[in-house]
Formats: sequence, structure tokens, C-alpha cells
Amino acid sequence: MTLFILGVITTLVILFMFGRLKLSSGKPALERAINRRLSEGPYIVAVGGGTGLSTLLRGIKSFTRNITAVVAVTDEGGSSGRIRNEWGMLPPGDVRNCIAALAENDSELKRILDFRFDRGELKGHSLGNLLLLAVTEMSGDFSKAVEKMNHLLSIRGRVLPVTTEGITLMGKTHDDLTVKGELSISEHGRELSEIWLEPHDAKPLPDVLSAVDEADVILLGPGSLFTSVIPNILMKDFADKLRDSSVPSIYICNLMTQPEETQGFSITNHLEWVSAALGKCPDYIITNSAAIPEDVVERYAKEGATPLYLDSEQKMKIHKMGCEFVEADIMSVYDNAKEKRVLRHDSQKLASVIFRLIRRIYGD
Repeated sequence: MTLFILGVITTLVILFMFGRLKLSSGKPALERAINRRLSEGPYIVAVGGGTGLSTLLRGIKSFTRNITAVVAVTDEGGSSGRIRNEWGMLPPGDVRNCIAALAENDSELKRILDFRFDRGELKGHSLGNLLLLAVTEMSGDFSKAVEKMNHLLSIRGRVLPVTTEGITLMGKTHDDLTVKGELSISEHGRELSEIWLEPHDAKPLPDVLSAVDEADVILLGPGSLFTSVIPNILMKDFADKLRDSSVPSIYICNLMTQPEETQGFSITNHLEWVSAALGKCPDYIITNSAAIPEDVVERYAKEGATPLYLDSEQKMKIHKMGCEFVEADIMSVYDNAKEKRVLRHDSQKLASVIFRLIRRIYGD
């Protein structure tokens, strides 16, 4: 059975199952009131990729349904990389995660879409990636497939790939070594002196640019600096649109450095790279202030990751850059099936901090 045929079948199965999984309060008046409140929320454009963006979306959908998630399409690893190489389709993994995060019943849908086959030619592929592959083949266009999934699953907001063009992440190290592709960029991140996209003239989707025109707030991150956040804003037309926008931009910093990619970086190092790609410094930066448990710090240290906190010197530097910092408890420690004590942004804590800041900015 080909991946395409399987994808068509799984599409029908998932849509049927999700229809049965949708939650109903049984109280139409309450449901209407909630939907009305969400529809009156601010218009958010969230830019990124990977686990960080889906974590953010899972929280902010509790405050507004006016969300556009702009997702990077440079992923090369795992199931996404195989589909990109074998089928010539843009990598679906990050898009899949964001769609699941914005769904009404996100935990059930995520469990289904994240299911991975463990044998045969499908080994390593996730069900959600095959769904997007099938719908892309049926519609003939990746962006149309994503839009169909947005509607079919009735998500709060919409998910857009930043572009439908095949783009490659490129970089140059301080030793003048040229590195190509997301995986190599991640391995050499701390050595990079320059980063760009090829082709240089790749265009963002028109709907991505239109979303910025409608936005009340732009959110950047959280996520891997060089492989999730920056690839989107390396696209010139998109960066120009963000830079020229009059609405506030907020960069959400990671909780820890990332082995090899940002090993040894400070918060200001992250902010400087984002500012260079964007062409201006974000108006605000949100960082974690909560103490990370010592056993978690020690476990991550063995992998080369260290906590990211602000000190007085960094605060002064950020202020001089024209950026306002917001420190808050935005983290939680989770146990999962694969490994114990995993550090992640807390979706609800982070969303609460963001919307308090939005109310302060707009005086509500």
C-alpha cells in the first residue's frame, strides 16, 4: 500500500474520529458566550516553529481565536525530512503540531496525529504527516492542504506555512565554513557569523503578509533560535512587513540554551540575532524568572544546556537596545514517557503573561 493511499484512508479515519472526539458542553448559551469572548480577542500573529510555537498556541487560544500561526518550513529531520526528500513536499511536522495545538480538543487530536508507525515502509512516519501529505496530493498545493485542515478540524485561528517555496537554510561560521541545511545549522549555531536563505528571493504567502496588516501584536518564539524563529524572518518581504508594522512585537526567549545551536549564548545574544534578522529590536522580550529545579539543571547540563536568566548587565544592554524586558514564571517541569523531568514553557502561564502585557500596552 502506498503512502498516498494510506494517507487518504487515514484522512477519512481521523476526520471521523475527531468528529466523535469533539467536546460539547451541552450548554449552548455558555458555548456561545465563550465563542463571543474569544472572537472579540486581539489579533495575534505568532511566528516560529517546533515545539515552542505549538506550546505557545495551546495557551493563547484560551484568550482569543484571532490567531495566525506562521510556521517555518526548513525542517529536514525525521518523518518530515523523509517526506520532503521522497515526495518533494514541504515538511509538514511543525504545521501538524500547530494545527493540533489550536484544535478544540487538542490533547486527543495531538495523541492521534502524533501516532508513529513502528514497522514496514511507514516506520517513523507520523499519522498527521501522512494526513497532510494525502491532502496535499489531493489538492495539488501544500498551502491549500493546510487551509483545508484548518477548516476541517475547526481550529481556533489558522496555521500558515511562511512560504510554499522550497527553501534551504544556509550559514557561514567565523572560520569561513559554509554550512547548509537545518541540521548543519543547528550543529554549528554557536559558531555562526552569518545566516541566510536560498533562494534569496523566496516569497512569503500573501496571506502571511495580510495577517500582519490585521495584527494587534506580533509574537516571535519561543523555539530554536536558528532553526525555528529566525528562518521565517530571513524572508525579506516578511521581515520588511514586520519591521514596518506599527504594532508591538514581543520576543519570547527560550528557557535554556540549546546544545551546539546556542550553547554558551546569553539572552542578549538571542535578542541580537533576532534583531539583526528582523532589522529592528523587538519592543518587548519575555524571559523566565522562576528557579529551575537543581536536578533538572544538572540533567540538562550533561547535554550542554544551561538556564537562561537576566542579570543586571543584560538588563542594561536590553534597555539600551530600545527593548523592554518582562520577567515572569513561565516554566513547568513535566514527566513524559521517554524521559523524566522535562523542562518546557507552561502554555497557560506564558499566555497569561502575554495578555497582561497586551492589556498594559493598550491600556485596557
